[in-house]
Amino acid sequence: MKVLVKLGGTLLDAAESRDALAGQLAAARGRGVELVVVHGGGKQMTRYLAERGIESRFVGGLRVTTPETLDAVLKIFAGSVNHELVASLNRAGALAVGLSGIDALLAEAEEMDPALGAVGRVTRSNPALLHLLVGNGFVPVVACVAGDRQGRVYNVNADQMAVACAAAFGAERLVFLTDVEGVLDGERRIRRVLTAAESRELIASGVATGGMQAKLNAALDALAGGVARVRIAPGAAPDVLARVLGGEEIGTEMTLGEVIKA
Repeated sequence: MKVLVKLGGTLLDAAESRDALAGQLAAARGRGVELVVVHGGGKQMTRYLAERGIESRFVGGLRVTTPETLDAVLKIFAGSVNHELVASLNRAGALAVGLSGIDALLAEAEEMDPALGAVGRVTRSNPALLHLLVGNGFVPVVACVAGDRQGRVYNVNADQMAVACAAAFGAERLVFLTDVEGVLDGERRIRRVLTAAESRELIASGVATGGMQAKLNAALDALAGGVARVRIAPGAAPDVLARVLGGEEIGTEMTLGEVIKA
């Protein structure tokens, strides 16, 4: 089974949490899961910028990326966060390889909106490197940085990076491990199943904003792109990955339409 797991940056900020997740990923790989990991690092980025007196600004859940911020993107996303996770995976027994979308043009992007600066929209994903690594027993760990054929570098929303890589890789399942219990409705209840129409309504009504809005849009793109199953689940829950892959209803399962039960 081909699985792409996207890890939120908050889950990777503490060594204990990072090592626990690395252990779960390594165990899945040991069970024969063909695994690709994509990660964020927003919390680490915000802290790094604040320490240098640089304000973080967001529009629609996307970080406005000035030249100063783009330099930090490379240092934090493709640097410390990526390598710390790779080291944790290696310690857990998985042979991990740190990458970004720039490598072998794994993720090509274009400017999304001049007002956002160097924020990119992935236009094409070349999965050849992922297939090469996974086929030889490695776990690719992809930072949310993309490029283009002119050598430009873009900050890409990690959820959108995960979707692009999952669709190109042919992943059967996409699992977003986050710092929330699942998707909440207007009454603050966790929705165990959420259809595309319901997701759009949560966004339109203002219930889902910021990071969750971006995540729902990414999940919808994944389903439309051919990924059969998409789940948003709490990354801090014990053995969450094994439980999700085992079929347990934890977090929120995203579907294109209504689920019909016999």
